[in-house]
Amino acid sequence: MALIILSCVFLGALILGVPVLFAIGLSAVATIFYEGLPMAVVFQKMTGGMQVFTFLAIPFFIFAGELMLLGGIADRIVNFAKAMVGHWRGGLGMSNVVACTLFGGVSGSPVADVSAMGGVLIPAMKREGYDADYAVNVTTHASLVGALMPTSHNIIIYTLACGGMASVTSLILAGIVPAIILMICNLGAAYYMAVRRGYGRGVFPGWPTVWRTAAAAVPGLFVVVIIVSGILSGVFTATESASIAVLYALCLTVLVYRSLTFPQFVAALAHAVKKTGVVLALIGISATFGYFIAYYQIAELTGQMLSTISESPWMIFLMINIILFLLGTFLDMAPTILVCTPIFLPIAMKYGMDPTQFGIMILLNCALGLNTPPVGTTQFIGCAIGEISVEKVMRTIWLFYLALAVVMFAVTFIPEISMTLPRLFHG
Repeated sequence: MALIILSCVFLGALILGVPVLFAIGLSAVATIFYEGLPMAVVFQKMTGGMQVFTFLAIPFFIFAGELMLLGGIADRIVNFAKAMVGHWRGGLGMSNVVACTLFGGVSGSPVADVSAMGGVLIPAMKREGYDADYAVNVTTHASLVGALMPTSHNIIIYTLACGGMASVTSLILAGIVPAIILMICNLGAAYYMAVRRGYGRGVFPGWPTVWRTAAAAVPGLFVVVIIVSGILSGVFTATESASIAVLYALCLTVLVYRSLTFPQFVAALAHAVKKTGVVLALIGISATFGYFIAYYQIAELTGQMLSTISESPWMIFLMINIILFLLGTFLDMAPTILVCTPIFLPIAMKYGMDPTQFGIMILLNCALGLNTPPVGTTQFIGCAIGEISVEKVMRTIWLFYLALAVVMFAVTFIPEISMTLPRLFHG
């Protein structure tokens, strides 16, 4: 009965439109009342869930992304992307994909990526004669690469949710190849649509322009190199890398570019504090929810239910992907990771999937959920910038869905795509 209460209160609250944070908390509190446990259990689990040293990386990564966002990095990356691929068929679409991928590596956030790149490129594409639905779909899907980048705070959240079975370093390495493949697939989808709709080519500005824009953009992109090389060389830990990213972002935007004003610095700080508060509150509440997931053996029961359908690992992994995608359409990335990992990771491991591989798989599923109603955060932002309805965008979204689905299933069924780099550097 307690399990029914936990599930029904959680799902009922979501259906009623209650924010995810409160839906998780209400379901945990209702279950505690039913079990007759002291309310102190909620606070103990909340504080225990947030008191993890690794979580120091979350506010620093968020702050670094905000500094890069407000410090003028986006414009330099856009100019570089235009110079490189703007002369291809559908040049602004190609530039959009490259720019979103590069800025995703800097911000580590699909939402920040679509806000920054979309604000620049979607209006520009519309002025150049590109359809609004094309501009929005290219931007929102290309921005999802940010979820796999080394600066992604969702990687840190997954390390908590999996109980430390996958390290931050392994996950950073595991996301690099899928991110590159996803960029290539997005380029293919954007190019195919550009050909079908008869979009023209841009003019190649010449190699001097390419090198000049590259020189302006590379310092901003270098933060990814610093993080990855620093961790692999042992100069600093994955947690310390986040503070290094903040220091680098400050030096770059204040001393090198001189583009960050004091009001912008305060705004970046305020945004980082707000986002960190939301993320840590979710982590704390989800720790209480996770306690009941373990106590009532929900993972074991779910595994038994799936095994009654099939014992094939391929079919089990396919069903897990479908469930994660459906849940991701209702939940944001952080709650999806925190709620679903304790349930589905043990099942995936039982059928031979490595925790690091599962982490990249769930990040891709969550990213796809960000672009799917009814939540669809990145899609709603893109549609607002493009001044087009979600319904019109959804009519032509399928090719871009296919690009992301190809990468997601490749990561699921071909372990080498995500596991080669971690094994190469860690044996």
